[in-house]
Amino acid sequence: MWLHADRAGTGDSIVLVHGFTQTRNCWGPIATDLEADHTVIRVDAPGHGMSSEMMAGLRGGGRLIADQGGEAVYLGYSMGGRYLIHLALGNPELVRGLVLIGATAGIEDPVERAARAEADAATGRKVREMGLLEFVKAWVSAPMFEGLPPEHQFLMERMENTVEGLENSVIQAGTGSQDPTWDKLARFEMPVLVVAGEQDVKYAALGRRMVDEIGDNASLAIIPGAGHAAHLERSDEFLTVLREWLATNSL
Repeated sequence: MWLHADRAGTGDSIVLVHGFTQTRNCWGPIATDLEADHTVIRVDAPGHGMSSEMMAGLRGGGRLIADQGGEAVYLGYSMGGRYLIHLALGNPELVRGLVLIGATAGIEDPVERAARAEADAATGRKVREMGLLEFVKAWVSAPMFEGLPPEHQFLMERMENTVEGLENSVIQAGTGSQDPTWDKLARFEMPVLVVAGEQDVKYAALGRRMVDEIGDNASLAIIPGAGHAAHLERSDEFLTVLREWLATNSL
């Protein structure tokens, strides 16, 4: 069982794992820039794109992503970051470097986590009730994405998804299903870059905590003026930060 992935470029590998409702084709200038000196592996996460029929939780999905990426730098956004935290815990020998954008190590309070699982299940029902197009339009119109420019909403690319795939994904890989791993982050020995948008207050705070928990091999980058999708809202600023981190760590 293999996830779908597209490869382009030459050089050391960097694996890109997108967020919920996106696909491998939702990286825009990020993938294009990295292809200049890396082999870029753009993965369709479980339940998305050409992997829509493949269902997996965060641990299993992390292993499937590792099967496609091998030894590489791994970069994940939001849902993609959650998968990569589990990948890096399960297969640290494959992760030369780890980049987490708008990600979390989970909800510790069991009552809050159960409430989030209920909310995720409700989101899954909305996908089926609204249909793919209307759900995706509503998703990208949410306040957390208000800074996302139209050309980086990737509405057409998101239409490669399916109702069934998204419904299963939000239930199996949503934050409500994520086992909290805060107490395990100190195991990370690879270089880690944690990124959040300045205006994404919740995830900026989570990012600061992740860096504190990981230790000296982790660094935090707050992208000025950006929200949750910081890499797409302020692509130039994000690429500057990413390139400096890659160079500093010889990645």
